[in-house]
Amino acid sequence: MTPSQYAAPPRSWPWLAPWLALALLAAPTVRAAPPLSDTERAIVKAVDRHVPASLELLERTVNVNSGTMNFEGVRQVGTMFQAEFQALGFETTWIDGAAWNRSGHLVAKRIGKGRGPRVLLIGHLDTVFEKDSPFQRYRKVSETAAHGPGVCDMKGGNVVMLLALRALRDAGQLDRLSFTVVLTGDEEKAGRPHQRSRHDLFEAAEWADIAIGFEDGDGDPKTAVVARRGATGWTLRAAGKPAHSSQIFREDIGSGAIYEAARILNGFRDSLAGEPLLTFNPGVILGGTQTSFDGETSRGTAFGKSNVIAESTVVAGDLRAISLPQRENAKQRMRSIVAAHLPHTRAEIEFDDGYPPLAPSEGNRRLLALFDQASRDLGFGPVTADDPRRAGAADVSFTEGRVNMAIDGIGLMGDGGHTVEETADLRTLPMNGKRVGVLLHRLAGFERTR
Repeated sequence: MTPSQYAAPPRSWPWLAPWLALALLAAPTVRAAPPLSDTERAIVKAVDRHVPASLELLERTVNVNSGTMNFEGVRQVGTMFQAEFQALGFETTWIDGAAWNRSGHLVAKRIGKGRGPRVLLIGHLDTVFEKDSPFQRYRKVSETAAHGPGVCDMKGGNVVMLLALRALRDAGQLDRLSFTVVLTGDEEKAGRPHQRSRHDLFEAAEWADIAIGFEDGDGDPKTAVVARRGATGWTLRAAGKPAHSSQIFREDIGSGAIYEAARILNGFRDSLAGEPLLTFNPGVILGGTQTSFDGETSRGTAFGKSNVIAESTVVAGDLRAISLPQRENAKQRMRSIVAAHLPHTRAEIEFDDGYPPLAPSEGNRRLLALFDQASRDLGFGPVTADDPRRAGAADVSFTEGRVNMAIDGIGLMGDGGHTVEETADLRTLPMNGKRVGVLLHRLAGFERTR
């Protein structure tokens, strides 16, 4: 990065200008960390004081099952976090999710007295472990590690968020920023349509200048997420002319539905496989004389015989792209490949856009630079951008195009996410509480202008 890159920040970021020199120093040159200010040292001490209570909150929330479809459990966890935000002076609202067949979301707001930037903090209440999962309880496995459903993804991230906010309050700094917190109840299996299930998140992002997500990212405290690929589902249906297998490829009969689907899938691979950060995966395929597929449950059936040319084939998969233009270009190319039918076959493809991408941007990289500098100044070392291939879809992506800067993946770190081996590195609780606390304190020093 060169000084010229920071000479003319976008019109909507004038409050950020004093930080740009600091961002330059944060990367790539390593310098001796200056001493923390008195206020920042107070934030650090406050984090340490609140770690025991934060660990207790983590255990309590993990021990309540909140699989996405356990509406009662999600609501119970929401109530537990609601009390914590209310104790910090936030006004809280439970958004009922009946309209999108989910439990709902917790929204908490606190308007500061200063003119610091508006900050959106993002987490979620649900986990992938439903009530019938054998993985239900928090268990300490060592002095520095704990095992449990959602301990990293992402009840631990919510606890990191609260830990940083408590430290700011104790240091007398909480009023210098305005916050909206959105803890969704269906991040792991988002309700549809997204315009309803993410309405409150969209509104909060339009209000905010900065978005910070508290997912665990790739589990490495040396990285943070500034770009995420979006997720789009697709379903391909091919049809052919049924006949005895001995007549396949005859001019008046053709190749059948399975060969048509194979042609299309191979065309996808040949046409798109080399594009950076773009992936497209056929996850299930069914072919034969009769097929049925339920996209909601990802289950289907197929009937056919080896001596009969296949009449129908269905393929379901996903498409992941790093930006909206990349996604739309890939969809158009896939449609073109589908349309070039083999003789006596037909096919169609449908797309279902899920989570949008969080495209890499200068604003996101600048926020990472500020987080990196806070980490260095605290003695925790540098933080670099995570490889987008290692970051799945997340709610922060819904802020794309609505905020000036966004970062994610700075919650409680660990490994084994989405498996019964999910384990948190408890050392990253105070670490990220301090890094986020100092970052927010520094951001509060600059006035917003819009």
